[in-house]
Amino acid sequence: MTSDWNRDLGIKFTVQDPCQLVRKSLGDEIANDLRFVVKSVVGPENFVEMYPCKSNNYCCGGGGGALQAGFPEARRAYGLRKRDQILATGATYCIAPCHNCHSQIHDLADHFGHNWHTVHLWTLICLSLGMLGENERAYLGGDLKGLGLLLAT
Repeated sequence: MTSDWNRDLGIKFTVQDPCQLVRKSLGDEIANDLRFVVKSVVGPENFVEMYPCKSNNYCCGGGGGALQAGFPEARRAYGLRKRDQILATGATYCIAPCHNCHSQIHDLADHFGHNWHTVHLWTLICLSLGMLGENERAYLGGDLKGLGLLLAT
């Protein structure tokens, strides 16, 4: 893995600490491991920490069946704290290792008209390894959609 692809771009990333993995089970130790991977793929200078973070980070509001429960306005209202937390980082991308977090955070950006992109951790790992396929770039912004692709001429 390398963060060389982001050295000149300087795109800023933040990360969501998944409740089940961090707050409810393995704690700050796994949160630190998560940050090690994130910094390895985007560059430590391009990582912006949320506050609070790790075991004290806020829930996004999408877990525990909330995404499937059929009450999107209540779910989005609960997610306002997470929205504000992401906006405060100024990051262009929010990395969401959990699928529920990804869906909720992506929906918050779309619904409230914010311009951050929500990306899966594996997407950035593959991008850093130079093996992210053309059809796996749905959540990347225009700044990254074509990065590392060999375009036919």
